[in-house]
Amino acid sequence: MKLSRRKFPHLAVGTAALLALPCIAAAQDYPTRPITMVVPYAAGGPADAVGRILAPRMSELLGQQVIIENVAASGGIAGMARAAKAPPDGYQLVLGAAGVFAQNYTLYKKLPYDAVADFAPVGLIAEAPPILITRSDLPVSNLAEFIAHAKANQGKMQFGSGGIGSGPHVTCVLLNAAIGVNVTHVPYRGMGPAYPDLIAGRIDYACDYPASALPQIEGKAVKAIATLTRERTPVLPQLATAHEQGVVDFDAPGWYALALPKGAPDMIVRRLNKAMSDALDSPAAGGRLSELGTIPVRPERRTPEFLAKFIPSEIEKWAAPIKASGASMD
Repeated sequence: MKLSRRKFPHLAVGTAALLALPCIAAAQDYPTRPITMVVPYAAGGPADAVGRILAPRMSELLGQQVIIENVAASGGIAGMARAAKAPPDGYQLVLGAAGVFAQNYTLYKKLPYDAVADFAPVGLIAEAPPILITRSDLPVSNLAEFIAHAKANQGKMQFGSGGIGSGPHVTCVLLNAAIGVNVTHVPYRGMGPAYPDLIAGRIDYACDYPASALPQIEGKAVKAIATLTRERTPVLPQLATAHEQGVVDFDAPGWYALALPKGAPDMIVRRLNKAMSDALDSPAAGGRLSELGTIPVRPERRTPEFLAKFIPSEIEKWAAPIKASGASMD
């Protein structure tokens, strides 16, 4: 005899509870195998550097290896789309930047992912100021000279980025609009692959973050022209901001965050968030990031709840300047 769930609603509730037990047990035991951290850019770029500094310490804290996987295509879109479609079991998360989490909403008419609806926020990691860098033999030493040179030579100059829609791309687009130049964009599969061409002089400039730019600046392979935020960076305190050099109120801070696919159990979100936060409090991860000019955010800004509000606010914040610049992608 078949029992009706309508006549015995407690049976449906009981069945649902029994089905949920394995999921709860799995979350409590998490992690039991290696975790993949998708970085949606090529190796050698700023987001990749953040991931490779953070992952070893998180591996120690979680008791399972956190493996970096670079999914470099379409300025980070391919990696974000893949991470959004992964099983929400906590074994694949994504380390993204402002470009893929916020700026792409205004740049692109259609995206294969939704940074708000398709992800469970884990936490905001750190912030970093982009830096205008040029090839070492560009005949400029400050922003005023750069602007004059760019205006006189914009038809034959080129700037590089980590891909269309990436943070370095958007920042340079906004800078070009602010100083009134139209320069050809050369997209790469991440800032790592862009550096050989910048160093060799095949492209003229880029807007990169300290985690990958600082070693090149310190090695004199490239020249630093301006910090592209309102405040100077502690790792290059002598480098004046664009605001200080006459491009008033120019401010394009970058940031990095971790997220899981939507539907990940709260226990797993909290476990990863704690590992991330504890890693940022350690010299091995947080200390090293600070040395590279990527400043870990304060603990109260690392929570999943903060990131859940932060991403929509950043989408709104970037919409106006991107629209004003005229930048748009199909």
